[in-house]
Amino acid sequence: MPKTRADPPSNPHPQRDPKPQPNLHPRPQLHLLLLRPDFRYFFTGQTVSLLGTAMSPVALAFAVLAASHDKATDLGVVLTAHMVPMLVFLLVGGATADRFARRTVLVWANLGSGLTQGAVAALLLTGHFSLVLVALLELLNGVLAAFTTPALRGFVPELVERHQIQQANALLSSMRNATKIFGPSLSGVLVVAIGGGPAIAFDAATYLFAAICLRLLSSTSHPKKAARTGILADIREGWGQFLGFRWVWTVSATFCLMNLVQTGTWQILGPELTKKTSGVAAWGFVLSARGVGLLVMSTLLTRLTIRRFLAFGQVMSALGAVPLLILGARLPAPFLIAAAFVAGLGSAVASVSWDTSLQEHVPPQSLSRVCSFDDLLSYAAIPIGQLSVGPLAAAFGGFRVVTIAGSIYAAAALFPLAFRPVRRLTHISAQDPAR
Repeated sequence: MPKTRADPPSNPHPQRDPKPQPNLHPRPQLHLLLLRPDFRYFFTGQTVSLLGTAMSPVALAFAVLAASHDKATDLGVVLTAHMVPMLVFLLVGGATADRFARRTVLVWANLGSGLTQGAVAALLLTGHFSLVLVALLELLNGVLAAFTTPALRGFVPELVERHQIQQANALLSSMRNATKIFGPSLSGVLVVAIGGGPAIAFDAATYLFAAICLRLLSSTSHPKKAARTGILADIREGWGQFLGFRWVWTVSATFCLMNLVQTGTWQILGPELTKKTSGVAAWGFVLSARGVGLLVMSTLLTRLTIRRFLAFGQVMSALGAVPLLILGARLPAPFLIAAAFVAGLGSAVASVSWDTSLQEHVPPQSLSRVCSFDDLLSYAAIPIGQLSVGPLAAAFGGFRVVTIAGSIYAAAALFPLAFRPVRRLTHISAQDPAR
């Protein structure tokens, strides 16, 4: 999270000072960030890789549905085969990223993901679809994702100056959100034109491209662990670090609750209830509006500097409750579309502020492990919410469930502000970067 910086000293007699005072609060300059060769290679590789990642779910879903016999069941097996091992191995991935050079971890993980996705594409392109083989390959891909995610979150501070971390995260977030908007549409066009296999083959190629870009980076200053302990000991040490930062586990716990009540409710009840109130077509506009909100705000954050960035992110994250409350009130489509756009704005701030805060305030040697505990706590709640929302809607009614979920979500987002460490954490870019 953000680190504190001293305010620049004032000069009571400016007319007697022949030398101009240095600007301790430089305006963020995007071109300076992209002029750094290492960050430019990393950004390019991530852009291409995330475009493939955004395309892959659509391509994989339609490819499995076209090739399998028990369509819905087979697709569920394939998707679960990817998610479960990612959750199981997240802590191992975080410990590995803190133990070894993160660039090395990312190169091997991307190479492995490229090979597994390439094998899935080969099975589909040759007409030799096998549920067991595809599920096994997606399982391996999920394991590799468990190593990639914490390594990526710990790698950004190694590529840029500390006062540039927010700008780097905002730029990466803008690119990620843009791929989420255009990737699925591009994938749908490819699936219709040439089938799901080629689209998955493209995803495999993007992993290999990302690995090449990572290899082009100069050596980074990743700190090595002085004592070589076992992975389990590293995980235990990471747990201690996670609990040692009160603001970290407080916000992580609220993210867990927010994901529990929002993700399944929005994904499952959102389309159904929107269809009842506004028609089938409205749901597509709602999702697009949220994507535009994400992209607009993440782009703005490349230039904005907010002193209490974490606290501001928590306030903005509460906006994610607005679409649920609007949906529960059965308001027409224009209100829901506007609410989705507002929620996208808030979600972008929450994401960038959280990553930036962790990267600025958690020691580099334990950053990936702390991030892995944060990810595990957040992700583990999602399937629970997805499984429970259907029975709850059947028992209490869908509109009532989304209203209650929205209320809990807003309260959970604002709850960490009751704690001084969350309110007072200072963003490094709002301070003296030389310090």
